[in-house]
Amino acid sequence: MTTSKKNSTTTNSSISFMGLLFLVFLVLKLTSVIDWSWWWITAPLWWWIPVGLVMLIAVFALKSKK
Repeated sequence: MTTSKKNSTTTNSSISFMGLLFLVFLVLKLTSVIDWSWWWITAPLWWWIPVGLVMLIAVFALKSKK
């Protein structure tokens, strides 16, 4: 008796919180509800860069302490 597993792939097509926030800001900007700079509208797309740099600096600081 053999059991057969079907090859199934699952895809996650959900949007992240930051992606949703960007879309909300974009719609508000394009409908002239807010008059923010485009830097602030796109900020949810690049927030991970400064967070990653802070984490990288923290890791190097902790390693150099040992």
